[in-house]
Amino acid sequence: MSSIALGAESANPWQHRVDAADWEAITAEVNSVGGALLPPLLSASEAQQIRALYVDAGYFRSTINMARHRFGEGEYRYFKTPYPQPVERLKQALYPRLLPIARDWWGKLGRPVPWPDALDEWLRMCHEAGQSRSTAILLRYGAGDWNALHRDLYGDLVFPLQVVINLSEPGIDHTGGEFLLMEQRPRAQSRGTATLVPHCCGYLFTTSDRPVRSARGWSAAPVRHGVSVIRSGQRHTLGLVFHDAA
Repeated sequence: MSSIALGAESANPWQHRVDAADWEAITAEVNSVGGALLPPLLSASEAQQIRALYVDAGYFRSTINMARHRFGEGEYRYFKTPYPQPVERLKQALYPRLLPIARDWWGKLGRPVPWPDALDEWLRMCHEAGQSRSTAILLRYGAGDWNALHRDLYGDLVFPLQVVINLSEPGIDHTGGEFLLMEQRPRAQSRGTATLVPHCCGYLFTTSDRPVRSARGWSAAPVRHGVSVIRSGQRHTLGLVFHDAA
């Protein structure tokens, strides 16, 4: 299967799906809890085709066994570039929608805002800083697998938002496998959020930390993410990270 064949029935359905989302409501939700459900970003057939790529090593630059690295249980593979068409088109469509949120967050935290208007320009900056390895991920979990709480920080240059898409159908392909966020709130107990992401839908969430109101104004709350134990079946997930790795 060629990457060009994926989604070939339309020139760019992924841009249309991203643009059709209620970004005002999504922004309010991610500002409130650090994560927000997105509408379907892939068709069922596209999700199945991307899942099927997992067994073809030609699409990937490396494979990670989570147990070996004490990341949990399961396995994931980093896509190599050029990405399959749906992966590249979704990243290009999502970046300008996420950019205003990212800039607002860093402005509230009093941090320099490094991100240019175009994703390609931002990735060029990453590459010039020594972060040139691709970071789009295809994850595969079986029964009993899970993903430890972590943050996807691959170098000094970080984009503060990322997206996962569930390529499997909850209740049919798998049970369990809720997406987890754990936020360490300033001078307070940590707050957890669990979301069962529907088939083909995306979930937008905090990569590293985000602004929360405190007695002193805005403070940075570190956020980690993971996946709860898969109780049965198999779950595939597409992860879209908007910075490259050192």
